[in-house]
Amino acid sequence: MVARARKRFGQHFLHDPYVIRKVLDAIAAQRDDNVVEIGGGRGALTYPLLERLAHLNVVEVDRDLAARLAADTESDGRLTVYAEDALRFDFGALAQPERRLRVVGNLPYNISTPLLFRLLQSRAYIEDIHVMLQKEIVERMVAAPGGKDYGRLTVMLAVWADIEALFDVGPGAFSPPPKVRSTFVRITPRAAARFRIGDERRFAELVAHLFSMRRKTIARALKGRIDPDRIAAVGIDPKARPETLELADFGRLAELAAED
Repeated sequence: MVARARKRFGQHFLHDPYVIRKVLDAIAAQRDDNVVEIGGGRGALTYPLLERLAHLNVVEVDRDLAARLAADTESDGRLTVYAEDALRFDFGALAQPERRLRVVGNLPYNISTPLLFRLLQSRAYIEDIHVMLQKEIVERMVAAPGGKDYGRLTVMLAVWADIEALFDVGPGAFSPPPKVRSTFVRITPRAAARFRIGDERRFAELVAHLFSMRRKTIARALKGRIDPDRIAAVGIDPKARPETLELADFGRLAELAAED
């Protein structure tokens, strides 16, 4: 019996053989890689990956699907399934000395943004991330300053990772088909931040604050926090809007905020 997609989990199962092959080629898994798949689902990626790996971890929130994967005797003990929510899962616990984690998956679109932030919290343990996302999300991830897609997600990911959109996928590759196009993306965490940010929590708060007021000028958005003259002194126009700032500008503003 084929498992039904559940709306509350945002499930759209990948089934197109051509797309699955492209995904596997992009991941290029080697036998001894330490891989975790988020959302094993019906096993469309799980079993082809297992053919290439000595062992595979899978995190699957749907307990029925997790139980089916775990009960499959053909995996010969090489598949470990965690019936858990990826938003709460400790990915760092799967990392091994000299074998950082490779994360793959067809992510539920309704949790993709918080899940990306969750994964970056474990970036010290992660080699790379290959995931299927809503195309609109990827456009925001790789956006350049000045456009409507440029925002908090762009800045926070760019600080800690290099991002490469690999290829687009149409709705027909999934069951049930989503109402949007998808993009398969590679995210490679950086060893260090792209630029100096000071206190990481303060930096994240500042970025979130600025983009919550993206229609206001920097001076107005930071009124009472940073004097406009100090903003200008570090080479940033106080009359500029947040969406026009270069990435490193956010780091400069965070440093100014830390001085107060």
